[in-house]
Amino acid sequence: MSPVIDCTTEDGLAQGIVAAAEAVRRGELVVLPTDTVYGVGADAFSAEAVAAILAAKGRGREMPPPVLVPNPRTVDGLATHVPDYARELIAAFWPGPLTLVLYAQASLMWDLGDTNGTVALRMPQDDTALKLLDEVGPMAVTSANVSGQPPARTIVDAAAQLGSAVSVYLDAGPSVGGLASTILDCTDEAPVILRAGVLSVSQIQQVLGDIELRN
Repeated sequence: MSPVIDCTTEDGLAQGIVAAAEAVRRGELVVLPTDTVYGVGADAFSAEAVAAILAAKGRGREMPPPVLVPNPRTVDGLATHVPDYARELIAAFWPGPLTLVLYAQASLMWDLGDTNGTVALRMPQDDTALKLLDEVGPMAVTSANVSGQPPARTIVDAAAQLGSAVSVYLDAGPSVGGLASTILDCTDEAPVILRAGVLSVSQIQQVLGDIELRN
């Protein structure tokens, strides 16, 4: 049985971050809380680890996982041609439930799947997730469930679906979210909604001003 570490106490959180960081550095999978639902993640720069995420979920390369980052400064190391409106959205909504699809830096040695030269980035508003990201850097993270099943809102839900495919489970209590993040394609002059989520069109449009948000 993979260890489940209670991260609701200060000592437990410290223990959990150490154990999860060690697992990520070994190229293994961990389950971690986010501000939406529980996620399963691994080192974004390990092709084998990313492939293991897709295998655990029963998902193909045509559905690459997004990448969670510890802070907005990370964006320019991972993405290129970032439009001004995307930076304004980052300033307004990160950390938070907004995922932005941007052109990936061509020089990066990673394989997230069939991305067509893009990467989906998000900074979660969750202390446990951010502490782990601070330790290990960008992680490929997607919802901690088998494809086609409901997203995991508790660590029990995640463990029941992913089992021993995951090396460490970080338990921060039931997810306070439920809805997934809103995903915007920011590779053109105006953003396009790829998935409706927590953030509403009106909230986003208030930041965009004269730039029209497309469906």
